[in-house]
Amino acid sequence: MPLSNLSLNSLRAFDAAARHLNFTHAADELCVTQAAVSHQVKALEAQIGRALFRRTARGLVLTDEGASLAPTVADSFARLERQIDAMRQGGPREVLTVGVVGTFAVGFLLERLADFRAQHPRTELRVLTHNNKVDLAAESLDFAVRFGDGAWRSVEADFLMTAPMAPLCAPQALEQLRQPNDLSKLPLLRSYRPHDWSAWLQAAGTSGITPRGPMFDASSIMVQAAMLGEGVALAPPSMFLRELRQGRLAQPFDLEVDVGGYWLTRLLSREATPAMRAFRAWLLGAARS
Repeated sequence: MPLSNLSLNSLRAFDAAARHLNFTHAADELCVTQAAVSHQVKALEAQIGRALFRRTARGLVLTDEGASLAPTVADSFARLERQIDAMRQGGPREVLTVGVVGTFAVGFLLERLADFRAQHPRTELRVLTHNNKVDLAAESLDFAVRFGDGAWRSVEADFLMTAPMAPLCAPQALEQLRQPNDLSKLPLLRSYRPHDWSAWLQAAGTSGITPRGPMFDASSIMVQAAMLGEGVALAPPSMFLRELRQGRLAQPFDLEVDVGGYWLTRLLSREATPAMRAFRAWLLGAARS
């Protein structure tokens, strides 16, 4: 039977009756009589040639055919309502999926998301965190924010900001760290970037210190461990300003070493959508300010 032969009123009556399992309650929802709901359901059953409900001593129940049809009808009405609502509000919502290295997500992005939502209410932003190892294509990402030098193949990379590294520790560890050579007294927590400590120690003019301590696949977790007194982390102080200001984290030395920056990347083969263009412009502006 052609779909055009089915009555929208009959489908709506069936949807309400299937949810309530009661013709009277369905009628109240639709602002019609119980007899009208019963008539519409019977008409639908006649059109498709299958019984959709049966009456039992305990009330109305769906037949197997009715139970199979009900979720499809409910989903169709829900999708129709969402689309009409979107049109009334100026257009459909566009989903934007962004992979973000965890440190940048916590230290910069999250506190600014409200501003993006206010400026772009029709964009549904989905944020996925990663540990700087990300595959834009395999993970179906529109963008990825990552840390490094920007030299990634097959991607367009927009520079966001520098993020110089410095040792960070729990406040109670400050007494043991009067000069850089004192770092030999404490575990040096390591991230997925094994050469960062070497760069800082060399810039500080220290010698004979080999980073030995737990290794973490996320800098944000590494800094949490440092705050708990597990050792000294090397991370960007600019991403942990809240913790530093609150006194939960300390920076024992002023020396900061630039070993990379944060970049907004997308596949060169990925055609930019309106939501992508809007997010790129917003994030670049937020980074500059």
